[in-house]
Amino acid sequence: MEVALQPLRLKQLLHFASSKANNNPFIIRNIRPFFVIRCCSTTTSSSSAATVDGGAPRQSGRNRRPSSTSTNSTSDREAVRAIRIKKVQELRSNGLDPYAYKWDRTHTANQLQEIYRTLGNGEESNSESDYVSIAGRIVARRAFGKLAFMTLRDDSGTIQLYCEKERLLSDQFEQLKTLVDIGDILGARGSIKRTEKGELSVCVNSFSILTKSLLPLPDKYHGLTDIDKRYRQRYVDMIANPEVADVFRKRAKIISEIRKTVESAGFVEVETPVLQGAAGGAEARPFITYHNSLGQDLYLRIATELHLKRMLVFEIVVEPKLMQPTFVLDYPIEISPLAKPHRRHAGLTERFELFICGREMANAFSELTDPLDQRERLEEQVKQHNKKKAAVVSEMSKAEDENESADDSYNVTLDEDFLTALEYGMPPASGMGLGIDRLNASDELGQHTDVIAFPVLKTLQ
Repeated sequence: MEVALQPLRLKQLLHFASSKANNNPFIIRNIRPFFVIRCCSTTTSSSSAATVDGGAPRQSGRNRRPSSTSTNSTSDREAVRAIRIKKVQELRSNGLDPYAYKWDRTHTANQLQEIYRTLGNGEESNSESDYVSIAGRIVARRAFGKLAFMTLRDDSGTIQLYCEKERLLSDQFEQLKTLVDIGDILGARGSIKRTEKGELSVCVNSFSILTKSLLPLPDKYHGLTDIDKRYRQRYVDMIANPEVADVFRKRAKIISEIRKTVESAGFVEVETPVLQGAAGGAEARPFITYHNSLGQDLYLRIATELHLKRMLVFEIVVEPKLMQPTFVLDYPIEISPLAKPHRRHAGLTERFELFICGREMANAFSELTDPLDQRERLEEQVKQHNKKKAAVVSEMSKAEDENESADDSYNVTLDEDFLTALEYGMPPASGMGLGIDRLNASDELGQHTDVIAFPVLKTLQ
């Protein structure tokens, strides 16, 4: 491929400046003299390499950046992260928790847009019934002296936050300007106003940072376009491209309706084992792993038909005698690495479990949203495991039976992707795992598995 540089004549420049093609990617701006880059093929091989499917331009390299750009991007990202960590420390030094436990929300953004759709431009509804509480992620912000505007987005849509210095108490306005960044999850209270330009807004009287994000969001204009990153980091994809979350919601509704339809026809939903003793799936290549406790190979399920057919042939119905239900509260941090620390008792977490007839039926806790605290806990777990592993390896080298204590000789690593997701900001949430059916089902190999467990996650409560 040959690249030719030609001076851009004044007549051509005026034509490009005045036409709709002002965003022509072949113009290099802010460089004098002006040039146009023209690409032309010189050989058949180079031409075929530059086109795909009968002459369509190759798209694979469009989202790639030079390595120097990638290095600079990583450097900028780490610089932003360091600055935001300092803001977290500043918030804590001022007695503010940058990772809140809860927020009482009265409306969603879409509900406010619907309720006040008839509010005229320049009008404000400030009666007692019009004071609202809202929460969501800040996706845009701009400040002008004693006035600041922020765009808040929740799972229903967006709404503007109208922030005047006179409306906020003490130094909250300065905190808003200096400590709140794009990507933070914010809770705000105030009255409703439609600006002169027709933008429905919450006139903020008070606010609270619910989750301080440590990593910057993708560029607002270009969004998240890297296909590989979109699939590997779905949490970033759903922040940068809200329409992706709509696809998930529609999929969930479709599955829900299908489930209702088949249940109304008398069908029963059952769970089949994820790991199987024998490879299934006909000609499909199986995924294999080794189970240390059982001392055998297991295969990831591909087809579920065999276990479903077992249910048709051998159905077990058990009616256990229930004993007194018991709730166990406030577990130690050491055995609850994903739960928030207790607000009143140091060393404990906000967690409970329900036991009935000696079996765990539910496990619930306030979800830990502080990425720095989460990292420290997981690093400590890895450290403790490695110490135990070193001791086991030492014992194994002395023992005649090398399989003894082999369960503790495996490797444990940090889930960096999970920690990265937290650094983008997770809203206050509580989680519960419900054991709807904790009956032990035995398959032909004598293995025991919990049949059904439903996870439940509730945010902003």
